[in-house]
Amino acid sequence: MNNAVLLIAHAPLASALREAALHVFADAAGDIAALDVQASAAPEDTLAQAHAAQAQLGGRPLLVLADCFGATPCNVAQRLVAGAPDLRLIAGASLPMLLRAVTYRSQPLDEMAQRALAGGVQGAMPLGGGAPQNQPRRAPNDQERHDHQQ
Repeated sequence: MNNAVLLIAHAPLASALREAALHVFADAAGDIAALDVQASAAPEDTLAQAHAAQAQLGGRPLLVLADCFGATPCNVAQRLVAGAPDLRLIAGASLPMLLRAVTYRSQPLDEMAQRALAGGVQGAMPLGGGAPQNQPRRAPNDQERHDHQQ
């Protein structure tokens, strides 16, 4: 049985991340849940919704991905996973992190969490000033003609 993923983030980020992951992994719909935290939601209500989402995933080992440390979604997620042996939490959720988590959802939970974290770290890279991924830069006059509208 696969581990599950619960996304907890400011609305509408959790649902958007879930939909993007399902675009790549359509077979993972039953393994990923999303909890969009509304600005007006009380933390206690959000925690109750998180428990309901956890139960909906069947009580499986669960990787919880929160959007940013210190914000309400992450604070609620910390309360959800506190003392639970089969729950792990990573803050700073991103699409590369989620895709890596889904890819390794059949692995032990700790390995899945490590792979997800690595996906998040490796998925962020500066691209503006240098050549992306060590590719040589083109000379300014080396543009292909079909790059421009005619």
